[in-house]
Amino acid sequence: MELILLEDVNNVGYKDDVVTVKDGYGRNFLIPQKKAILATPAAKKMLAENLKQRAHKLEKIKAEAVALAEKLNGVSLTIGAKASATGTIFGSVNNIQIAEALAAKGFEIDRKIIIIKDSVKELGSYKATVKLHKEVSAEINFEVVAE
Repeated sequence: MELILLEDVNNVGYKDDVVTVKDGYGRNFLIPQKKAILATPAAKKMLAENLKQRAHKLEKIKAEAVALAEKLNGVSLTIGAKASATGTIFGSVNNIQIAEALAAKGFEIDRKIIIIKDSVKELGSYKATVKLHKEVSAEINFEVVAE
């Protein structure tokens, strides 16, 4: 099933992408949740016209994302967590705690665009990726220390 995405969907695509997904996923989740519409020829023409009209605005958004990415690449965070004597954390560190630490440093980043590849369950240094734009991402180094 071919769909036009109305918003960013993890592991599927970004807003205004034409994607092919399984019929059930499209019919039962994406379309009812208003995350996508069917990619009919008329809808594709409207999408092309809208993209043409918004090209300047999209360039500005991308430039802002690149500027923010440059600022974020130099940031390193320290996150405190309760830990045992062996260095194992009680619970884990997730994207919410990273977003809060970034907010404390003055960066208002939505937690949904912060991606941590491995689960953080021990003390040490890790990396998180912030997907600021379809083509722009920044890496943040963070260290988990015992409280």
